[in-house]
Amino acid sequence: MTSSLPKPVLITGATGFIGSHIARRYLAAGQAVEALYRPGSGHGLLTDVADRITWHEGDITDVPSLQAAIGPDMDVIHAAAIVSFVPKDRPGMEKINVEGTANVVNVCLQAGIHKLGYISSVAALGRPNTKGIIPGQSIVINEKQKWEDSPNNSFYAQTKYRAELEVWRGVAEGLNTVMVNPSVVLGEGDWTRSSVQLFKYVYDEKPFYTDGTVNFVDVKDVAEAVYKLMQTEIVNERFILNADTLPYKELLERMARAMGKRPPGVRVSPAVANILWRIEAVRSWLTGKAPLITKETARSASQSYRFDNRKLMQMLDFHYRPLDETLRRVATALKGS
Repeated sequence: MTSSLPKPVLITGATGFIGSHIARRYLAAGQAVEALYRPGSGHGLLTDVADRITWHEGDITDVPSLQAAIGPDMDVIHAAAIVSFVPKDRPGMEKINVEGTANVVNVCLQAGIHKLGYISSVAALGRPNTKGIIPGQSIVINEKQKWEDSPNNSFYAQTKYRAELEVWRGVAEGLNTVMVNPSVVLGEGDWTRSSVQLFKYVYDEKPFYTDGTVNFVDVKDVAEAVYKLMQTEIVNERFILNADTLPYKELLERMARAMGKRPPGVRVSPAVANILWRIEAVRSWLTGKAPLITKETARSASQSYRFDNRKLMQMLDFHYRPLDETLRRVATALKGS
């Protein structure tokens, strides 16, 4: 007799930014949520709903703990990752993003799960070399983009690309998977970490902006897309999650307007950015504090890429939230924190 109850979902990285919103989306649907959390780390962004979740103490680098948490026929969403552009974090990104993903894939194969949802990044699609591109012209990237070794790819991007290779290896071995590649994710969270730092930057009325463009998506849209894709029969496909593309200057201005702050007004040229990241590297070395700008962020902030969002919209009839709605909601949440 087949049960009509929804399959339980196990989420790695559930206490973090994207993972916590995915967990809340499942809880809102009345589905059973299980989560992996590291010993001593607490429940992070899920503290207020922790009693509604089944918790498994463990780590994606600890295979036995994964084997204890992941069972047959369940859905698994792998959202755990380190996002950083600071050189000292590279060993951690290699261990968590690449080795950890390989562990998740292997245990899912062994357990015979129903479906794996993998949270990747548009960074994993790679940034093609811009030589020969007309200045001011945007490069459009879609799901068919082939990885190219390029100085435009950060180390974080490289680790997410290698993590994807582990997922596709799992697909070749029989694992049902759906993968999403979000752009810069905007939403409520710890505004000292991840892309939420953009709001902190504007709230503190920092004066600088660059000429590049930024692709963005609401974290609630990421959670909704993942939830819906996991409920469908769609497998072994990837989907770019990107609501829109704007110049950095315009996005920062709209964020400032939502928070009642003065927008950045000082343009930083690529040449000046190259000087600033070197100064920040020295400051970081002397103080031990994370640099405000790195070589990789200086380079990416001056580039113009646009990520094609049509595949998800066509296959799911999916619609993204308007930017100003997102900014008002996040500004309200951050002011109240």
